[in-house]
Amino acid sequence: MFLGDSLTAGYGLDIEQSVPSLVQRQLDAEGYTFEVVNAGVSGDTSAGGLRRLEWSLDGDVRILVLELGANDGLRGLPVADMKKNLKTIITTAKRRGIEVLLTGMEAPPNYGPAYTSEFRRAFRDLAGEEHVAFMPFYLYQVAGIPTLNIADGMHPNPAGARIVEANLWRSLEPLLQAGAPAAPARRGGAQDR
Repeated sequence: MFLGDSLTAGYGLDIEQSVPSLVQRQLDAEGYTFEVVNAGVSGDTSAGGLRRLEWSLDGDVRILVLELGANDGLRGLPVADMKKNLKTIITTAKRRGIEVLLTGMEAPPNYGPAYTSEFRRAFRDLAGEEHVAFMPFYLYQVAGIPTLNIADGMHPNPAGARIVEANLWRSLEPLLQAGAPAAPARRGGAQDR
């Protein structure tokens, strides 16, 4: 299950070019029986993701990729509130036996160095405090590179999405063994997510 914002939803991309779709393709190529569900909503904040959490975790969810916070940073929302929302999402998932991969984000510099530093630190601290897998920066090797983003300069283009997926895969793959289903998924029934 990918719970995120426009970066997860694949804003500006065809659905098959989104990061969750690319992860599904990689899972299939590697022989995993997981079904990726893209619960990305453009414009969503950590509070919005928290509101959607219950239905997002409905079913046989094994792994949660948590990609939220970019819109909190763009809006200059309080970092403490974002961290609290993300922590609630993580602890709820863990109580259900779901592995979590938290992806970090960077705040834009226009709110000043103190906010930027606090924002970055919130993700790192949360990953350590909650003992969850961590990808320090979701847009690593993509952010700020015009040739890897659509015209708005904030969302990956198809080439950028492939780089995000490759970087994400390195953090996700160790969780796949832990959350792998005991038997292949049944056709027509609920598959693992």
